[in-house]
Amino acid sequence: MSTPASSAPGAATASGTPGSSTAGAGAPSAVEQRLAELGLTLPEVAAPVAAYVPAVISGNHVYTSGQLPFIGGSLEATGKVSSGTEGASDEATVSPEDAKRYAAVCAVNALAAVKSVIGDLDRITRIVKVVGFVASDPSFTGQPGVINGASELLGQVLGDAGQHARSAVGVAVLPLDSPVEVELIAEFA
Repeated sequence: MSTPASSAPGAATASGTPGSSTAGAGAPSAVEQRLAELGLTLPEVAAPVAAYVPAVISGNHVYTSGQLPFIGGSLEATGKVSSGTEGASDEATVSPEDAKRYAAVCAVNALAAVKSVIGDLDRITRIVKVVGFVASDPSFTGQPGVINGASELLGQVLGDAGQHARSAVGVAVLPLDSPVEVELIAEFA
């Protein structure tokens, strides 16, 4: 089983972690202050691993590319999400609890991508949609619980504006053998 590094994924993005920043001048936004209360800071936007950009604006919406749970520029775990009771697999597995924490990391990375194109997260008026992908053992059916990590984080930092429509999809494999990937659509003023 592939396990996270000695600290939890959320702790790995805590203030002071090399490579993390509030990515902007002046006082942090209210959203960034709520992240800080949770021990989190926005990381630098992850460099694309192929031919795309992290986020684009269309009208008053930001569409993010799928965000992997990069912490300090690397994945802390790889493999399929499994509760350990599904079939016998020789592949690395990630527990649903760890995967849920990684989904929250994906959400923070998605917020960093949003900020990179609108400049201030306080401009977000609503998270319209979240799509979460879970690299799943063939018998694993707990995808909604895993993607709750992203949904709960967005609710904590954005309040009512963080309530959203959502899809949680089980897939055979994700880029770089990541256990989870999250994309979102945010409306802004």
